Amino acid sequence: MENAVTNDKQQPASTEAPIEQELYAIRQVIQPRSVHGVFANWRIALVLLTQAIYYGLPWLQWDNRQAVLFDLAARKFYIFGLVFWPQDFVYLTGLLILSALTLFLFTAVAGRLWCGYACPQTVYTEIFMWVENWLEGDHLARKKLDKSPWNANKLRRRGLKHLIWMLIALWTGFTFIGYFTPIQMLAAEVMSASLGPWETFWILFYGFATWGNAGFMREQVCKYMCPYARFQSVMFDSDTLTVTYDTSRGEPRGSRSKKADHKALGLGDCIDCSVCVQVCPTGIDIRDGLQYECIGCAACIDGCDQIMDKMGYPRGLIRYTTENVVKGKYPDSGILKHVLRPRTIIYTVLLALLSGTFVYSLATRVPLRVDVIRDRVALSKETDEGLIENVYRLQLINKDGQPHRYTIQAQGIEGLQVVMTSREIAAAPLQTIDIPVSLIADPVELKGRSIEVTFTIQATDDPRIKEDVATKFFNR
Repeated sequence: MENAVTNDKQQPASTEAPIEQELYAIRQVIQPRSVHGVFANWRIALVLLTQAIYYGLPWLQWDNRQAVLFDLAARKFYIFGLVFWPQDFVYLTGLLILSALTLFLFTAVAGRLWCGYACPQTVYTEIFMWVENWLEGDHLARKKLDKSPWNANKLRRRGLKHLIWMLIALWTGFTFIGYFTPIQMLAAEVMSASLGPWETFWILFYGFATWGNAGFMREQVCKYMCPYARFQSVMFDSDTLTVTYDTSRGEPRGSRSKKADHKALGLGDCIDCSVCVQVCPTGIDIRDGLQYECIGCAACIDGCDQIMDKMGYPRGLIRYTTENVVKGKYPDSGILKHVLRPRTIIYTVLLALLSGTFVYSLATRVPLRVDVIRDRVALSKETDEGLIENVYRLQLINKDGQPHRYTIQAQGIEGLQVVMTSREIAAAPLQTIDIPVSLIADPVELKGRSIEVTFTIQATDDPRIKEDVATKFFNR
């Protein structure tokens, strides 16, 4: 027994974390320290810009309607002067592909710029932290408040903070629903307490999601819920700009007097002040190297630069740089030369080609859609004159914001006649109309059991609006 005890004491303790902690660790509340600097100013500017667009866009008017409205009930999607229908789903696909390629390009060039500056999780966490810092004080005051017992002061501060958070979250949810229900009508329903059950549910749902994600989960969303953090490394290479600690310059780290000659003491530029850790919204230490939790917000760069200024050292101990620069393959001045490389060139060419195709397709888009539906009762019938008649139903969708008049013709059989109730069809803006049409042909001209014919629908007031639709004409 004594030997067993002795052996146990001599066995070194394992330094490996349990697998449960590697997959998910119990959240420790992070109270980031406020920081000022170039990148902090960029974050503030982008928060203000993105939220001005998000909150303001639904209130813009265009041709006596909401400028941007996704009217799911009417199956119409308004984006300024353009009106899209469910049949235009290909444009949404193109837009998603362009967004993905843009994300890939920016990530390959400069890492997680989206995460650090424009992601909704980052933006709303930043807004909520502004409120928190205003009501509860700096990071030290907030930590002190966390540890203090519940009293009138803590209840007042926390209660007011959550009240403002909830108002921001509800306004965010209300604005989001305003993209699908006309926001002015939605506001009138809220004011009159006549909001429908679905609008109520979705406003509360998105409000609760905003309040929970930005107020409580914060870095947990980035670390455990967001898939982008997991596959971002696939888009990185040795020439990708990332937030990096310069080990060769900073190590060995250690505290020292501002007047001390740290070189003579055998120390690097890092004074081990841990400011880079204190300002990090995900609570990591960038000095441990690139980690998937790093969202690239560059708060540690601003914090470290402030310390370098105070110590009289050059800035850039933590900076945006590449792995090859850190390895000494080329200096910082050579970074721009390595931005253009096979990966970024391919992304850029694809993005340019697809963007050009997308814009050209929108510019030449015909605001008319025609569907031809055959009569289901009989494929064909013989008229009293001995001619062959096929009956169709044409569904015309005027996808333009202006009224138009259309003529209908058909080709494919010699002497083919088009029989309609009216020679011209009038369609109001964004109107869908059904038109019964008969095609009559001489059986002598019919070569086979089934002949392909083409309907041509032409706007009389705009020759550019023209649609050709092929169908079949059946002989008896």
